[in-house]
Amino acid sequence: MSINNLAAHFSPLDIEWRIQSSGFKDGKPWAMVLAYVTNRAIMNRLDEVCTPFGWKNEFRVDSDGAIMCGISCKRKDEWVTKWDGADATDIEAIKGGRSNAMKRAGVQWGIGRYLYNLDSSFAETQLGRPPAHEKPLWNKHFDRKENKAFFWKTPNLPTWALPKPDKGQS
Repeated sequence: MSINNLAAHFSPLDIEWRIQSSGFKDGKPWAMVLAYVTNRAIMNRLDEVCTPFGWKNEFRVDSDGAIMCGISCKRKDEWVTKWDGADATDIEAIKGGRSNAMKRAGVQWGIGRYLYNLDSSFAETQLGRPPAHEKPLWNKHFDRKENKAFFWKTPNLPTWALPKPDKGQS
């Protein structure tokens, strides 16, 4: 793999979704969702492209308390680093902040950046529990404003955002 492959599209299995905003209208739930690459997928991509010995990350806390991550890739004898940061999270503050900072630093290298080109997605939602055979596709969300829970279905990526098949595959 070449350095250009850092920006290659990911399998849908490496993509997670989160609710950006949600609410209720006329008693029915709605949820706008965003796609992002998992932290493990970023590490695997760096291993594939740079080899496990050709990249490293480091973390710092800036003066505002944001967690900064620098991802360095080795090019010949020189390390090139790109930084980005994120705030600590509500759940597992340090771990979540580090993970989010690394995801953002990965985007600086082009990893998963194409996901920013996705149109805003509204997930399919419902109040009742989904059928048991569909459970892996549904996520539970609690809307604090309405003090109600609802379920939302993980969207599918559009065809253009899927990985290109390897040559020789149909």
